[in-house]
Amino acid sequence: MANNASISANIAGRYAQAVFDLIREQGAVDALAGQVESLGAALKDSEDLRKLIASPLFSREQQENAIGAIAGKMGLSPVLTNTLRLMAQNRRLFALPQLVARLGELIAEARGEVTAEVVSAAPLSAEQERKLTETLAAKSGKTVKLNTRVDEGLIGGMIVKLGSQMIDSSIRSKLASLQNVMKEVG
Repeated sequence: MANNASISANIAGRYAQAVFDLIREQGAVDALAGQVESLGAALKDSEDLRKLIASPLFSREQQENAIGAIAGKMGLSPVLTNTLRLMAQNRRLFALPQLVARLGELIAEARGEVTAEVVSAAPLSAEQERKLTETLAAKSGKTVKLNTRVDEGLIGGMIVKLGSQMIDSSIRSKLASLQNVMKEVG
């Protein structure tokens, strides 16, 4: 399974780099960013779209026509639309989620942005998100975008992952650490 994920990531990486290079030459990186977000949201929200890109029951022509119609409705750029059609022709639409993720990374890198993955025990308030964003921006020297989710199993606190650094201030990890110390003593 990991091998399939690696293959998909490699395929998506090549398509993403080509799209990004062409769009950057046109000076339309900001427009691409909005399109990539919309495409990512469509993948997340539409089970039909996920079936379309993953199912071998659809012919190349059916996939190409459908993805072309979707791209037209979404107002995607000709470069992105043609890339999606080419992926359909080559039976590579299964790599669309990885394409969206890689394009997001390339856009963020070009803008000097970094995404922090934040897992908290309870939803963060707008003020908490603002303070956390400011603190992480000061630490990294880049514009920080938060990707938050809730995991009630943390009991309290949060886990923040920024690049290769991880800060775990959750109650769950503190309890696990205390449990390990008690095992060593007893």
